[in-house]
Amino acid sequence: MSEDIVKSIQKLKREKNAIILSHNYQLPEVQDIADFLGDSLELSLRGSRAEARLIIFCGVYFMAETASILNPDKKVLLPAPDAGCPMAEMITVPALMAEKEKHPGALVVSYVNTTAAVKAESDYCVTSANALRIVQSLPDDKEVIFIPDKYLGSYIMKMTARKLYFMDGYCPSHVKITLRDLQKAREAHPEARILAHPECIPEVLEAADIVASTSGMCRAAREKDCMEFILATEVGLLHRLHRENPDKKFYPASDLALCPNMKRITLDKVLHALEEEDCEVRVPEETRKRALLPLQRMLEINERKTPGERR
Repeated sequence: MSEDIVKSIQKLKREKNAIILSHNYQLPEVQDIADFLGDSLELSLRGSRAEARLIIFCGVYFMAETASILNPDKKVLLPAPDAGCPMAEMITVPALMAEKEKHPGALVVSYVNTTAAVKAESDYCVTSANALRIVQSLPDDKEVIFIPDKYLGSYIMKMTARKLYFMDGYCPSHVKITLRDLQKAREAHPEARILAHPECIPEVLEAADIVASTSGMCRAAREKDCMEFILATEVGLLHRLHRENPDKKFYPASDLALCPNMKRITLDKVLHALEEEDCEVRVPEETRKRALLPLQRMLEINERKTPGERR
């Protein structure tokens, strides 16, 4: 049955000039049908360059919103419209405006895990892959409010020694990974290196060998000589790492680090989205224009070359 569904998806994708983008945390079978698989930054970039008429976004709602912001002339479909992000929903526009009143003139740096409405009230967007670089590029004389992930923010503050102001946002899946989980995993796999996502709590990041976005983890798994890795991130990444590195072994730091919203999209729902095109995500034009600016600033800084850097 799944083979028939995959064939139908591929046929409709060609007929309708569609591209399927999938986040690294999606179900294995959804990852396998994607034209492009990546993290938030990679998907943002691919979405902004897509030439397809339809973008089938296999992720959560804020990601589809970002694709809509960057591609107003394309139809963005989210196969599971109820796939939200608890972290993004922790920061509302009224709460952000109240925080801005406490720090007049401060720059607002929003993790892409925010709603389009919150992005519209921000100065810069960042992803876990480029947050360090973008915060380092900001004027030294400006205060910075970093939202919504206080754990990513605290990691960036530690790495830059720059004062950041946080609100109470976090990823419910990543905070389930504990220091005890890492200790148990290291005891079971003493030769393995620990890769941790910066959305994890500080104690976990301190114990990790490498702190990186999911794209950074994929790169480390590919390039490092080590043959075993412990993954302190959402368990969906394991499928991609096993597929791309069949000679290496990967273990989850915790089986509890699972995002139920990322798992809402199924092959059936992807097929339905292609057939009916009734799950469109479109950001209102006024909000889109305002939210576009911090995203453009992010992409512009991300494309800059630093001295000696090769891209």
